[in-house]
Amino acid sequence: MNARATYGNVARAFHWLAAALVLFQIPLGFVMHDQPLGPDKLANYATHKSLGLLVFGLMALRLAWRLVHPAPPLPPGTPGWQRFVARATHFVMYLLLFLMPVTGLLRSQAANFPVSFFGLFTVPTIVQPDEAFSKGMHEAHEIQGTVLATLIAAHVLAALYHHFVRRDDVLRSMLPRSG
Repeated sequence: MNARATYGNVARAFHWLAAALVLFQIPLGFVMHDQPLGPDKLANYATHKSLGLLVFGLMALRLAWRLVHPAPPLPPGTPGWQRFVARATHFVMYLLLFLMPVTGLLRSQAANFPVSFFGLFTVPTIVQPDEAFSKGMHEAHEIQGTVLATLIAAHVLAALYHHFVRRDDVLRSMLPRSG
């Protein structure tokens, strides 16, 4: 369970696992997009899709945990506008981490490409092949990725601001515990 001023171990694990997966997914997306068609590109797409499904599942568990174990409050004296921006940023990041796997899945299925989860099973098809819809989902996925990358950068900068400028415990509340 989360302590009053810090995140608990489960919340920290969810945060850092999601961060690692997403920070792997972003460059993988660029690499696979620019690769020539061939086995390496197809393998990277398969990995990207599987990891996207994993992110979706992880975020569902993380959201369930967060609903039962709320985030610790921001430090006293944090201006109202910063509280609002923090809440809005977290909300949109959560939203995007659910939407991006969905738009990626819909894009693939509408392009008539099956989506497998690490070769263990194929995700049931929920849309029929439709080139225009696939292109729309591709554009949505890319826009969502750009917004997410921007919010991640803002999130990191805000954590560093709290640590080095405000000198409060916001960043430490999410870092792995030492000792």
